[in-house]
Amino acid sequence: MSDQGEPRHDRPEPGAGAGGDGPADTTSTGSPTSAWRWVSTRPRAVLVTAGVLVLALLGGGAVAAGAATAPGAPTARAGSATPQPDVTVTPDATPTADPERSVPDVLPGATRLRTCSVAGAASDPRLAQFEGSVVNAATGEVLFDRNGSTAARTGSVLKTLTSAVALSVLGPDARLTTRVTGDPGTGAVALVGGGDATLSATGSSVYAGAPTVADLASQVKTSLGDQPLTQITLDATYWNPADKWDPSWKRTEQTIGYHSEVTALMVDGDRANPAAQTSPRSTDPVARAGDAFRSALVTAGVVGADTATMTQGTATSAAVIAQVSSQPVSRLISQLLPTSDNTLAEMLARVSSKESGADGSAASLTALYQGVLSSTYGLDTSSLTIIDGSGLSENDAVPSTFVARLMVQVLNREHGLGVVYDALPVSGKTGTLASRFTGSNAVARGAVHAKTGWIDTAYTLAGTIDAADGTKLTFAFYAIGSVQDNARAALDTVTTAVYSCGDNLANS
Repeated sequence: MSDQGEPRHDRPEPGAGAGGDGPADTTSTGSPTSAWRWVSTRPRAVLVTAGVLVLALLGGGAVAAGAATAPGAPTARAGSATPQPDVTVTPDATPTADPERSVPDVLPGATRLRTCSVAGAASDPRLAQFEGSVVNAATGEVLFDRNGSTAARTGSVLKTLTSAVALSVLGPDARLTTRVTGDPGTGAVALVGGGDATLSATGSSVYAGAPTVADLASQVKTSLGDQPLTQITLDATYWNPADKWDPSWKRTEQTIGYHSEVTALMVDGDRANPAAQTSPRSTDPVARAGDAFRSALVTAGVVGADTATMTQGTATSAAVIAQVSSQPVSRLISQLLPTSDNTLAEMLARVSSKESGADGSAASLTALYQGVLSSTYGLDTSSLTIIDGSGLSENDAVPSTFVARLMVQVLNREHGLGVVYDALPVSGKTGTLASRFTGSNAVARGAVHAKTGWIDTAYTLAGTIDAADGTKLTFAFYAIGSVQDNARAALDTVTTAVYSCGDNLANS
């Protein structure tokens, strides 16, 4: 607001005169008294003027500040001619979002922490190279694994596989038959073997209910009547008679009495003492069977039997004049598993091969077992190598996990495998386990159903366990390498430890 148009209050103060005779006029001299008189007489003008001054000061300060801070503006410090460096203002970085972390579509479930370890028992030096598997039979979960996928020698544990193959190929009710063929009026007969090792020479046999050569001879007498007999042919050509002994087998098995040569025609498993489970075997089972047959024909009154010519060869007649059969396959399995009868196992393997359409040879067994155990039982058989039906060969190779999984079906009695379960030895009770599981291992007596195995370079044990906590387990344990008899006790100990752990068994 300007002062233009405002009334002027410039009347002289009393005593003021032009000649200086009165008080001095401060309007022109700037004395404090005069200044105060001027302000007091012009209050509005003073206020307007003050406001204008304040605005001018504020505006000027802002302009000065803006000029001082403007980019590229020259700057100078008061009282100094030294140029100052430019100040560069760096803008703050723009924050970026963290990359999104990947999240699985399905979150895995919680894994149970099992705390019961059998590592100490499994590392017993008596077990040499230890391999083994334990499976929860209800869930199929592998609870314990020591090289379980590695195919290795099994010993007589292999007989459980042989039994499973025979049950599938032959059936539980099948019987092995021995026949006599011949044409009336020729004076010639042939004794034709069908793979029945239980045919008995005397009726006093380790095989209960075995057929006898006496029964055959009686039928021949009925068929021939008074016709004289001049020729007896012994036919063991159901499979190649020369394919009777694997090179990996030790001949001491034969001479001590654990195993015979594998021929389609024999009597009493070729034992010298038919009533003894372990008895020396001969070097010619077919000839021994022929001698027993001739003796029975003489006893039956067949004319000329004592002087008839006897040779080994192939029957020339298909006409059957006499025949006898073994006990059913299911019964044969119940006889071979508790005592670990090697000869019976070999016979079932060879007959299964023949009945499957193969040639009954040892060389056919790997393909036979792989095919049957895969198609019937749904198992992965790709790593199996089968040299024989008994497990005597060190070249047999079966993973322990494979055996443990087969035992799940044995326990559940699937596909007729209840026959195998019922025949397994029981810890501290029956068969080859009757005298085992002693001392601190006696706690598991009656709880383990398992097949034993023993060859010079392996002790084995495989079957089922009714664990202390009620869990049903299946297992297969191999002690391989430089092992001795004390490996049996070590196997019992690790099996008892598994029994005690049950479903809390840790894979450690």
